[in-house]
Amino acid sequence: MSIAPRVESYLREQGVAFELLPHKTTGSTHESASAAHVPEDHVAKAVMVCDSEGDAMAVIPGDTWLHLIALNEVTGRGLKLDEESELTELLPDCVPGAVPPLGPAYGIETFLDDALTTLSKVYFESGDHENLVEVAGDDFVQLLPGVRRGHFGRRE
Repeated sequence: MSIAPRVESYLREQGVAFELLPHKTTGSTHESASAAHVPEDHVAKAVMVCDSEGDAMAVIPGDTWLHLIALNEVTGRGLKLDEESELTELLPDCVPGAVPPLGPAYGIETFLDDALTTLSKVYFESGDHENLVEVAGDDFVQLLPGVRRGHFGRRE
């Protein structure tokens, strides 16, 4: 697989131009950014969370960790990290662990870190561990209409 069918169809429906950047098989955002020769802070990383209200997605820069306390303060919820095994039903056309940060394409509530809204280019998982998608920064923001924004990533 090179791009999850739902990701590709969502990009086309939204009229967003994109390029696929193939790279060797990787197991983390850091490895993907390095293998594709792109800045890690320009990679939009999806982190799945959940609570009694259901599943949600936090989209943060690839060089940060999710700051759950900040996310919960902004949302007024008690979100915790989802187990990877629980994601197969939410993202049926994606390889486990290769979560595209396009919650609206999958009907998933999404929270976007503001650091990703001012970049000229954004890169993200295509749904496998061997390709990143490249889009213009403005187009990336357009792909996430109506999402709640804030500062949810932190560097350690």
